[in-house]
Amino acid sequence: MAQKPSIPKGTRDFGQEEMAARNYIFDTIRSVYRTYGYVQIETPAMENLSTLLGKYGDEGDKLLFRILNSGDTFSGVDFESYRGGDGNVNSNKLSMKVCEKGLRYDLTVPFARYVVQHQNEIAFPFRRFQIQPVWRADRPQKGRYREFYQCDADVIGSKSQLNELELVQIVDRVFTKFGINVAIKINNRKVLTGLAEISGFPDKVTDITVAIDKLDKIGLDAVKEEMLGRGLSAQAIDVIEPVLNLQGTTAEKIETMRGLMQGNSASGIVSGTGLLGLDELTELFGYIDAAGISQKVEMDLSLARGLNYYTGAIFEVKALDYAIGSICGGGRYDNLTGIFGLPGMSGVGISFGADRIYDVLKGLDKFPGNIAGSATLLFANMDASVIGYLVPVVKRLREAGVSCELYPDQTKLKKQFDYADKKGIPFISINGGDEAASRSLNLKNLATGEQKSFSCDDIEGILAFLAI
Repeated sequence: MAQKPSIPKGTRDFGQEEMAARNYIFDTIRSVYRTYGYVQIETPAMENLSTLLGKYGDEGDKLLFRILNSGDTFSGVDFESYRGGDGNVNSNKLSMKVCEKGLRYDLTVPFARYVVQHQNEIAFPFRRFQIQPVWRADRPQKGRYREFYQCDADVIGSKSQLNELELVQIVDRVFTKFGINVAIKINNRKVLTGLAEISGFPDKVTDITVAIDKLDKIGLDAVKEEMLGRGLSAQAIDVIEPVLNLQGTTAEKIETMRGLMQGNSASGIVSGTGLLGLDELTELFGYIDAAGISQKVEMDLSLARGLNYYTGAIFEVKALDYAIGSICGGGRYDNLTGIFGLPGMSGVGISFGADRIYDVLKGLDKFPGNIAGSATLLFANMDASVIGYLVPVVKRLREAGVSCELYPDQTKLKKQFDYADKKGIPFISINGGDEAASRSLNLKNLATGEQKSFSCDDIEGILAFLAI
């Protein structure tokens, strides 16, 4: 009995309509990136685990897809040495023995590795974009997949916040082109570090950010419970909670936070790091105000973004008219390349989530019409004696930019009309011996029924009729 075919959970097939829509997304983002001077690179689907591990925090490391070494992977492995006190094999420890590679979790860490390896070939500051799939061993759900595409842009080799401004402008322009209303949320990891300091738990900044990052998903009460579970005191949470609920203009929020960082919180602790983060936010929002961004931009002090490598400004973008998670995010990282032997190389980047953007565009019916159409014109095959005439005509029209198909089989005209309808081909050309003798073409608009005859040399007239 034949096995029923299937694909792994969290992955998808894409037919012609989906691919046309996805290419519309990729092409739009790519065109905006190039407008800002970014150049495209690609990196391998797999990286050495030593490159990936430890860059995403403990939770991120658990989501890495690990690849078994080739050959007889388990030959010579002493499984008893990997058993814990409970008698079970420590799978994580064992995987480090039998797996040297893993599928990339994102595009930023491979980019940092690329920069270090190719630093002598790069002109800094280096602006790159990268549109490739990534993999995460996550639980599949709506808007969350195990294989998905990211569309990254990064500037590395410059600490100027003009780079952050340009990334905000890119986000603004991309979503304006898509016709999607979004909120661009901005915070600074130094402010979150300062929050940990004034709460009296400077060593818990990662625990605090991981918990805060779940605020939209699980709510404030659950976040507070998680922070308690991570070792924070009730008094520390009393310092953090008002910040998460802080309202007002950007200037008002910064003024309130500045007071807290200067020692006005219940703990009385001063945070120089937090004050520096507020200075950076003040500068960045000054640039944003001057740039005249059309989309909504706001400072969100509850924004954490759980990745460990962020050190400065952090971004997250959410659709205003469609319920889904973040559709774009990013931030500044000062220390990532230092892990690979190139210290002092500051960078900042963003990543568009193409799969979630697809869901938003589809849900809001924002895709342009007829983007999935393959050909513009179908030449019917009714008379074998005419094929010798049609083949060079089709070639000439293709060279003029017309997407054409010549139906390969001589069959009933109804079947060929049905084929054109199913594929969304808007025009058909039906020709016989008379047309071949007079070197003419019959063209029919299948939507309106309009029909017209042209000389096969009248390329300009044909293009006008096809509206190309």
